[in-house]
Amino acid sequence: MNEWLLAHEGLIRLGFFLGVFVAMAVWEVRAPRRRPSFNRKTRWPTNLGIVVFNTLLLRALFPFAAVGMAWTVERHQWGLFHNLDIPYAIKVIGATVALDLLIYLQHVVFHAVPVLWRLHMVHHTDVDFDVTTGNRFHTAEILVSMLIKAGAISALGAPCLAVLIFEVMLNAGAMFNHANVKLPERADRILRWFVVTPDMHRVHHSNLPSETHSNFGFNLSIWDRILRTYRENPAAGHERMTIGLTAWRDARRLKLPRLIRMPFVERGSGDPLVRR
Repeated sequence: MNEWLLAHEGLIRLGFFLGVFVAMAVWEVRAPRRRPSFNRKTRWPTNLGIVVFNTLLLRALFPFAAVGMAWTVERHQWGLFHNLDIPYAIKVIGATVALDLLIYLQHVVFHAVPVLWRLHMVHHTDVDFDVTTGNRFHTAEILVSMLIKAGAISALGAPCLAVLIFEVMLNAGAMFNHANVKLPERADRILRWFVVTPDMHRVHHSNLPSETHSNFGFNLSIWDRILRTYRENPAAGHERMTIGLTAWRDARRLKLPRLIRMPFVERGSGDPLVRR
């Protein structure tokens, strides 16, 4: 099965990406949560352009990506789970949950370390919050994240299936919880006990530092609650809160070339967590 997963990993991930993206985009049109500051023609080419650029570069540098790392680890029986005599299903679930915790902790670190924040702030410069924001990450951040995941997969001995499930969930979850969609209040209140909802994660994209440095989770919401980084709502309310960072307010000036060079030539605003 591992060879089949490795051979079809790209198509599986692409299929889920397109399916979730279209579903969220349609939902945003039918039931938007907020009125956008800029139209899609201004922002979407940049956000989707950086997705294509990052994907092509990552595939060139890491042809088999995280699943390929898991396949190598499994062949050599490296890591924790390959040395535990427990059912395969438990290994898959355990590794998936552990990787989700890793991404939460990585997210906190990217807010806490100034040099990493300069990469991550590209994600926060989006002045609106929609499905494309979930894939707006600087190329260097994607590469650093890939190296961190590779190390974690090796240490955990994460099965290929767990890594593929995690990668699909991470991307689908990011598009869902960044989507400009309106959930019924009761549904949101129930769902956010288990997963990160759009209203929960939108707080993280506030221009207020106390709100920017909260709600770090991407899939499971439990980590924010346990580690006390959870904030229920923005102070100004979801309709009136300001999305993004103070120094970058014009999406027309935030095109792809500027986003790529931003961490290296521009300081802007948005203090890392350690300076809050």
